[in-house]
Amino acid sequence: MKVLIIGSGGREHALAWKIAQSKLLKQLFCAPGNPGTAELAQNVALGVDDIGELVKFAKGESIGLTVVGPEAPLAEGIVDAFKAEGLNIFGPSAQAAKIEADKAFCKQLVRSASVPTAKARIFDDLDAARKYISSRDEALVVKASGLAAGKGVFLCSEPKEALAAAQKIMAEEAFGDAGRTIVVEEMLKGQEASILALVDGTNIYVLESSQDHKAIGDGDTGPNTGGMGAYSPAPVVSEEVMAQVVSDMLVPTVDAMNRAGTPYRGLLYAGIMITPAGPKLLEYNCRFGDPETQPLMVRLKSDLLAALLAVCRGELDKVDLEWDPRPALCVVMASGGYPGSYEKGKVIAGLDQAGKVEDTVVFQAGTALLDGELVTSGGRVLGVTSMGDDITQAKARAYEAVSKINFEAACYRRDISDKALSAPSSS
Repeated sequence: MKVLIIGSGGREHALAWKIAQSKLLKQLFCAPGNPGTAELAQNVALGVDDIGELVKFAKGESIGLTVVGPEAPLAEGIVDAFKAEGLNIFGPSAQAAKIEADKAFCKQLVRSASVPTAKARIFDDLDAARKYISSRDEALVVKASGLAAGKGVFLCSEPKEALAAAQKIMAEEAFGDAGRTIVVEEMLKGQEASILALVDGTNIYVLESSQDHKAIGDGDTGPNTGGMGAYSPAPVVSEEVMAQVVSDMLVPTVDAMNRAGTPYRGLLYAGIMITPAGPKLLEYNCRFGDPETQPLMVRLKSDLLAALLAVCRGELDKVDLEWDPRPALCVVMASGGYPGSYEKGKVIAGLDQAGKVEDTVVFQAGTALLDGELVTSGGRVLGVTSMGDDITQAKARAYEAVSKINFEAACYRRDISDKALSAPSSS
């Protein structure tokens, strides 16, 4: 079977790395891909938003399955366009993808389904938002309702910070149209975790747990990013917590989507906060997480391609995935200045040496080839991913590999997985 992966980041490199191992695969393409995917697949010079051209390419190459990495093309209706041409594609429809693309829609949906989540108000008028925020005296979270590449969420310890966030999103239009509407909600306290599940419209298959690190700095300091590292499994997600996430969040959400006439098919990602009162939903994403996908893929022993095909065929009830019990950890190496402005074109050295560290894979994200040299071309550049007998060994290996890689102004967190070391056992 021929497979096309859409996207160019570390998540897509990890998906390509795993799908390339499938016995079902005949040929793999990535559009547009990156230098890392080029070692596994044939890169195609088409952007993720070139939906018409991507449809044409898939038809011309008789692609058996297209896998969409990023959220933007899903929100733009790439799945609808492919299906209209009889093409097999993994991901939700544009209407179902609103669960991520429109946070106001998501909040209203989960409220209707009685999903435990933060109390919130939705505003499309800045003056009304200011009036509400000024009446509060607690910590608040202010979110741009639309897609903002993981950067549209502001954690505000006091109302004056929330007022500034609303001003930045709505008046200064920091995220363009994505900030026309905002969601203002209570700040939940606890540990975050990521629960990713395959959904075929009816059946739900939960993957192993993971935990992302969104803030740029150690100790969860500084602005939010697309994710600076992740590890799997997350000890804070006990069997009891996972059961609650499935029964109180995923099942009622999938049922609500079906009742609305927009069945969910693809990958449903629940970002949760494990509070003293139990797990609560922070947000849903409509695709594989980045960087959670990297540690998940190195732990997955089963055939990913077979599982994705089962979702498309409505046969998820026949899937039983096998996982390596050892933990895996991904450290994101980013360009200096990220998530703000940063320079590109910095030469990257040491990837070969890093890849020789035991049980380590270096996934490329914001990279490019310039005059035969690998250089930086994005904010998040690499995802250095290692497994170990325990999380301490996985962390040691990942940071050993990181130490062998060099590019000017490289930055990364040094505390990825520290929360796991202090968490209770999930047994």
